[in-house]
Amino acid sequence: MTVTGQEITDYVDRVRAALADLPPTLRDELTEDLPEHLAEVAAEADGTLVDRLGTPEAYAAELRAAAGAGEGQRPARFHRLAEVREQAVTQLRLMDRQLGPVLGHETVSDFLRPLRPAWWLVRGWLAALLVAAMTDGQVGLVPRLGTNTSAGLLVLIGAVVASVWWGHRSAGLAGWPRRLHHLGTAALLLFSVAVLAEVDQRAGGGNPADYEQVAVDRRYDRIEDVFVYDQQGRLIRDAQLFDQNGVPIRLGWPNCLDSSGAVPAPRNAYPYCPESAPFGPAVPPAPAPTRTDMPASTASATPTATPTPGPGVSTESQAPTPTPTS
Repeated sequence: MTVTGQEITDYVDRVRAALADLPPTLRDELTEDLPEHLAEVAAEADGTLVDRLGTPEAYAAELRAAAGAGEGQRPARFHRLAEVREQAVTQLRLMDRQLGPVLGHETVSDFLRPLRPAWWLVRGWLAALLVAAMTDGQVGLVPRLGTNTSAGLLVLIGAVVASVWWGHRSAGLAGWPRRLHHLGTAALLLFSVAVLAEVDQRAGGGNPADYEQVAVDRRYDRIEDVFVYDQQGRLIRDAQLFDQNGVPIRLGWPNCLDSSGAVPAPRNAYPYCPESAPFGPAVPPAPAPTRTDMPASTASATPTATPTPGPGVSTESQAPTPTPTS
């Protein structure tokens, strides 16, 4: 099996950790040419470095003996921390080998190694999202600087390029730079969990149980219900409230019982208790007057048809009789 640069770096780190009780100058002198030496040993024949040279701790003991350096007087708590760290590393390496066959490889590291370029791209994207979140406090799938999407895309491109560049050069890191590299990676992974949680919350916005109350002034803390009226003073049922970003606003808490005798669940639809509305329904407008409601004078002014005399009836008999005057 070919020894990779990552394995050489891990071996050097463990050797330096075993020599941590020595003065920094002496430790650096003993391990100065160690990476080149390990690369030469790896190129000579197949097999892991542990198979060829023994464990890093045993190799460190040989370096210590060759330099005539005894055990340093480190505090006991540092020795315990070193032991805990060594046990944790041993367990991780054991799991690495045990889970490797499940993925079709000798170790999990062998499975993940070809995926590093994809991780470099994801790392750049997460870094751009982190910059956008620190700039304007909003988290989304696309980085934005305020309301400027173009600037966010430029940050995304720059972060991806920088991540790929750093990925090609991070394999040779050792000591504190390597620890800082791992710390930054862990921070980005934690941030990715926060991004996924935010996206999941927005995707589940249709579920009333997932609504959360937005930050409002303290004077709204005592609100129990919300009643919305239109311009005619009529109560609007199932009204929904949203902020400027389209996030549902939940205010109050139901304090009544529904038809089943249970308290309604909080939801983004108001009012919870329509029967508790502070104002009654609007008075309906008066109906428009009809012809039957017209004044009598108007009705009397309406012309009526004069009956037509029938056959055999003289028109003179239909004429009005004049009233004598004095």
